[in-house]
Amino acid sequence: MGNLKKLLEKIKRNPKTVRFDELDLVLRRAGFERSQPGGGSSHYVYRKGKLKLVVPYRQPYILVAYIKRAIKLLEEAQEDE
Repeated sequence: MGNLKKLLEKIKRNPKTVRFDELDLVLRRAGFERSQPGGGSSHYVYRKGKLKLVVPYRQPYILVAYIKRAIKLLEEAQEDE
């Protein structure tokens, strides 16, 4: 769990350099379920209860707006527990 906290702190400190794999790992470990719509979509949908986040797969880094939304949802998910 320590590595996950370190990764989350790294994401919060510098949201401009977050890779898709890093965000994916944090979200799935926090209990979000990942799905990808069919039809060749490059977007992934993460759900946990009523919380929902859509993130496009983008290299090398995910846009900051998606990272900020993910951080907000992670904090909401922690409050619900």
